[in-house]
Amino acid sequence: MKMLKAALGLLLPVWLVVSCATPAYVEKDETADFSRYKTYAWIIDNKDKKGKNRHQEFMQKYVQEAVAAKLQKEGWKEDRNKPDVLISYDLLVEKATREQADPVYSRPFRRIYYNPFYRRYGVIYYPPMFMGYDNSIYEVRQGTLTITMVDAKTDKTIWQGWTTDEVNSRNVTKKEIRSSVNSIFRKFDVARK
Repeated sequence: MKMLKAALGLLLPVWLVVSCATPAYVEKDETADFSRYKTYAWIIDNKDKKGKNRHQEFMQKYVQEAVAAKLQKEGWKEDRNKPDVLISYDLLVEKATREQADPVYSRPFRRIYYNPFYRRYGVIYYPPMFMGYDNSIYEVRQGTLTITMVDAKTDKTIWQGWTTDEVNSRNVTKKEIRSSVNSIFRKFDVARK
């Protein structure tokens, strides 16, 4: 019984963390043989190198570090000379609207009455009652991270994963990027087959 309680005590926090993660979506080429892929290299777009968006350098570094950590756990290594797979990412932050419906309840009240039979005063308590919903719409920023893997020899997309989550500003933080990459690579089961 103590073992069961200890196991539940350890599994409950893990379950809560996994259930609170953002949903991720994956598409993969069923004909691709992932057992032969062991090296990768990054495809980097250097069109905007004039310092226009300096924060993108940090975001690029954070994405590459997070993806590299996940791929190293799967046994992959970075090879810039002759990679098996080319990896690119796209990070899009855009404004969106979110609708929120908050329940509305009446105020509780009580009524005092006189009972002539007992010659006493009494109190009747009326609890709050559900009255409906108060709908509000507000703007949020949503960040979508997409990671794409392309076969270096055939130039064919073999795997793509993406997730969308609310972000605090245009500059996505390291923690938000790491959380998104973790959500995407939770579904990277191609190397385990």
